[in-house]
Amino acid sequence: MTTFPKETIAAVATPPGKGGVGVIRVSGAKVAHVIRLVLGKSLHARKAHFLPFLDQDGTTIDSGLALFFPAPHSFTGEDVLELHAHGSPVVLDLLMRCILSLGVRMARPGEFSERAFLNDKIDLAQAEAIADLIESSTVQAARSAQRSLQGEFSKLVNTLVEELIHLRLYVEAAIDFVDEEIDFLGEGAIHGRLSELLLRLGQIQRSAKQGCVLRDGLTVVIAGRPNVGKSSLLNCLAGRETAIVTAIAGTTRDLLREYIQIDGMPLHIIDTAGLREGADLVEKEGIRRAREAISHADLVLLMVDDRQSKNGDHLISEWTENLPIVRLRNKIDLTGKEPGMLETDSGVEITLSVKTGAGVETLRQHLKQCAGYDSGAGDVFLARRRHLEALTRAREAVENGLRQLEEYSAPELLAEDLRQAQHALSEITGAFTTEDLLGRVFGSFCIGK
Repeated sequence: MTTFPKETIAAVATPPGKGGVGVIRVSGAKVAHVIRLVLGKSLHARKAHFLPFLDQDGTTIDSGLALFFPAPHSFTGEDVLELHAHGSPVVLDLLMRCILSLGVRMARPGEFSERAFLNDKIDLAQAEAIADLIESSTVQAARSAQRSLQGEFSKLVNTLVEELIHLRLYVEAAIDFVDEEIDFLGEGAIHGRLSELLLRLGQIQRSAKQGCVLRDGLTVVIAGRPNVGKSSLLNCLAGRETAIVTAIAGTTRDLLREYIQIDGMPLHIIDTAGLREGADLVEKEGIRRAREAISHADLVLLMVDDRQSKNGDHLISEWTENLPIVRLRNKIDLTGKEPGMLETDSGVEITLSVKTGAGVETLRQHLKQCAGYDSGAGDVFLARRRHLEALTRAREAVENGLRQLEEYSAPELLAEDLRQAQHALSEITGAFTTEDLLGRVFGSFCIGK
């Protein structure tokens, strides 16, 4: 356990507002002092005690449950006290004032989890999973966050780190004993192990990508000319009349956002103003906002009227560089075309009728496919974009190292690439980290966690 001098901290751990129960959490060296003055008696470890909570003058603020978790067998690794009072904001405020007057300070956001990390109770990926579990908006996101919290993601990463360490030792030994008759690196064993490592990195990347979608959702922008059915599609996917739909061109002037789920996959759908020239001042502002939303989308649904010959690419081409686009040919109920999906040289094209619902399910399934989402996957762990970036850097380093070995027989360069890969993976669990990274991670937590 890593020990370090810290002030004692306290915070209300339950959400703001009135409730049946409100919880105050205290952690640090002065917990025994707080117990003596606020509760007036000692507590047995990990046993609930029903007691009055006393103010400085000895008057009773409230009565409730008190639990004491002595170090190191606590969430933070320090002495921890929890007071379960009635959930009145006034009562909790009085209790907090009393506790803070005893040389305790208010905890920063995420400071309890930060201390758990610094005391080696959890790693950084598990700490992030705590916040993700609290913020999860779907059942599968909550289950995936729980898997990360239990250490499944960390175990996979640590296994890869161990393999990288063994490979580095092997390569560096070959460098040190270059005059030996045995060619360690030319035997093919190192090549096979590097290939296997790349395969496993790819598998974790795919799971992490799906976990990232579960956590953040996919941002999908519906774009196209006026009156092609964009708002109708938003209503259809949302399952309710979110957007106003009329036959008048330019009805949608601003961005309309809707949060939906498809088989547990979260989607942020944005309906935009119709793109056209000659619009009035208000509509021009809506088009400007539409273009801005398009440039920040994960996926663009470019909708056109099936009665028009053009595919509509010219409307958004300058804002969608390197962005995936799915072309939707709507109103096939008026042209008699069959619903379906077609792979073309320019990408995927789906024919559908929002009015009749024909082809809409094909679109739903394709959205899941675009996100790399599998609703039946049981081994997905919740991941963040920084995890994906670290995995990508690790994979690129290993690929580069393999290339150095194959093309140049350069074990020194391979050893350096393996070191960089290990460095990248260690950032995920916090085995290697910086104070700036810790500040960004724990600063996003709620107070009291």
